[in-house]
Amino acid sequence: MGNLMLLNGSPRAPKSNSRHYAEHFSACYPGHADYFEIRKNNHQELCAKIDEYSNVLFVFPLYADAIPVTLLNFLKFMEAHPPRNRPTISVLINCGFLEPYQNDIAIRMMRLFCRKNQYPFGSVLKMGSGEAIWNSPFRFLAARKIKALAKSIARESYQTFQATMPLSKKLFVKAADSYWS
Repeated sequence: MGNLMLLNGSPRAPKSNSRHYAEHFSACYPGHADYFEIRKNNHQELCAKIDEYSNVLFVFPLYADAIPVTLLNFLKFMEAHPPRNRPTISVLINCGFLEPYQNDIAIRMMRLFCRKNQYPFGSVLKMGSGEAIWNSPFRFLAARKIKALAKSIARESYQTFQATMPLSKKLFVKAADSYWS
């Protein structure tokens, strides 16, 4: 188990659900983890720090079935300015859809980045109902999977996990309608 760098790729990083997930991950991770937010003006600073870590966990929301532009721009910079050492990259992604599989395209994008740039790919946690689950009675489901993600990264026993609220689509849509109204 080495040092871990948590990178929040949400466009709303300081006030994001991704921040809550990263905080909970840090509390569960048995090793040393440092949290950073990706902003448009700190790419060089973050890329310089990556060499200090054996693992990087990107935490971000799904945007239009893909990774958010905040993260995309950072990955482009990282590709042009790679660190000397390639840490293992893991992902914690959340979407507003009930189904965790809605995150699959964004995960494939991250895997492609890693393969193209010779980064080992680690664990994945795909969160469905990501915005709602953390403030619901089903929070324990998300917390349990975040803890499993932390253990898998620490043990270097990389796996894919998923979590969502155990609701029917109809009930989920009804609850979402009520929330937005």
